[in-house]
Amino acid sequence: MTKQLLTSLKKEMAPFEKANRNASIRQLLNTLIPFFALWYGAYLSLEVSYLLTLALSVIASGFLVRIFIIFHDCCHNSFFKNKKANKIIGTITGVITLFPFSQWQRDHSIHHATSSNLDKRGTGDIWVLTVQEYIDAPFWTKVGYRLYRNPIIMFGLGPIYQFLIVNRFNRKDAKWKERLNTYITNVSIVALYSGMCWLIGWEAFLLVQLPIFLLSGSAGIWLFYIQHTFEQSYFEVDSEWEYVKAAVEGSSYYKLPKILQWLTGNIGFHHVHHLSPRVPNYLLEEAHNESEALQHAPTITIAKSLESLRFKLWDEENKNFVGYKAVKTFIQKSNNVVTDKA
Repeated sequence: MTKQLLTSLKKEMAPFEKANRNASIRQLLNTLIPFFALWYGAYLSLEVSYLLTLALSVIASGFLVRIFIIFHDCCHNSFFKNKKANKIIGTITGVITLFPFSQWQRDHSIHHATSSNLDKRGTGDIWVLTVQEYIDAPFWTKVGYRLYRNPIIMFGLGPIYQFLIVNRFNRKDAKWKERLNTYITNVSIVALYSGMCWLIGWEAFLLVQLPIFLLSGSAGIWLFYIQHTFEQSYFEVDSEWEYVKAAVEGSSYYKLPKILQWLTGNIGFHHVHHLSPRVPNYLLEEAHNESEALQHAPTITIAKSLESLRFKLWDEENKNFVGYKAVKTFIQKSNNVVTDKA
């Protein structure tokens, strides 16, 4: 894409950067009501069959992902026009999804401002090493990286670590308002969970909530992972990095079946979201369809997305993701160059 086209793309998004109060309220109703109904249904089904409970939990976990997308939009102040309304709804949905609003809002804003920037990695994103960085890394860093990128750990233990542990603590330099919001979120979660355990018993609560939490958490991390980890992605050093190019070429269009697209709040149109975070989730598809240039954004299907599990390192020379096997080739190539020079 030319620089002129990249610049015009940003302008094309302007008409869609307007939250619609009625549409947002409808989304709250068609998301929260089914979620709580499914949760209650899963609880009642414990008397019938735990297989039925699990089936209802799978569906409920999809709605919990959708609740997170509402929380996510509130963090961008795109769900409502009113900033205070976004914070209130964001804090409430943050309690349901176990995310502190102000803390995540800051980290996620940094993610958007630095996504695909090799010199500014580390906040709100997936840990990515280049091939050379991996080669130069100490042994235990390599071990840690391999464990981190292991699918079982990333999508299995990842939600537990991130949602239950990391999200409960403030960063050292957090301002008082951010700290207070985290404290309010934590106290609200403890009160909600304690109340539910008192009301229906801790065994019943865990039997329903645990699968919903694990499934939705794994799905959420998977979505975030695949939307930035595909073979021909975009990464550049700070001096060469461009925001619009990072959005359009460094974020994928995850083409999902309509039901999954609905449950995930259109977040598959991630290239549009990164291009303009102020576009509410219910307008992302329309914004994509109205732009001819965005039709050519990197498109990933479910089948193709599974290939991303083998992508571990970023190859700066060839500008693509590679697996660990590429390290040997890289080292051999470097040795050959040294030998030729000698």
